[in-house]
Amino acid sequence: MTEEQQQPEQAAEPRKVVNLDPRSLRGLAHPLRMRLLGSLRLDGPATASQLAQRLGESSGATSYHLRQLAEYGFAEDAPERGKGRERWWRATYDGTYVDNQLARDADPEVRGAYNAFMYEHATQHATEVTTWIATEQDWAQEWVEAADISDFSLALTPEQAAELKARMHELVEGYRGLTPEPGSADTATVRVHTHLIPTRHTD
Repeated sequence: MTEEQQQPEQAAEPRKVVNLDPRSLRGLAHPLRMRLLGSLRLDGPATASQLAQRLGESSGATSYHLRQLAEYGFAEDAPERGKGRERWWRATYDGTYVDNQLARDADPEVRGAYNAFMYEHATQHATEVTTWIATEQDWAQEWVEAADISDFSLALTPEQAAELKARMHELVEGYRGLTPEPGSADTATVRVHTHLIPTRHTD
């Protein structure tokens, strides 16, 4: 370790995570809004026109839905990036937490928004995986060997499954403090998906 490198607990900054309530869930549960927010988080601040080009949408649509994201607190101006009349946007939070109890909310609109959010979330995961498969040959062999698409089946109780979920999240979070220095060679944003779901046997 060099003197310039920090210990993981010093290097990692607390993440800003928003807990969705019924109102904010309804505001976010839209495919384009979720894609816009994901792009702002992964790729950084951008204008409506830049986001339109990234996502293959019209700038009118991205501009409208960015304003909606701002209204619900998910996006905000990035004035330090703007020049002249350009309006730059950035994500307000680093992550989003949704309580699964919203799936059982008494309001059918909230339940519908929860389902829409989760289906779009799953769609984005599938898109990222299929994009990797389609572009795998463009990456160095070291990245191909480091990548992983696996699934496992375990017989667990709900308590054991909850413990496993917590331990997986703890493991992933532990790597945030190991982020290489800016400009380090061969560094990429790594997407980690976790799906821990019970299944029933089909006969």
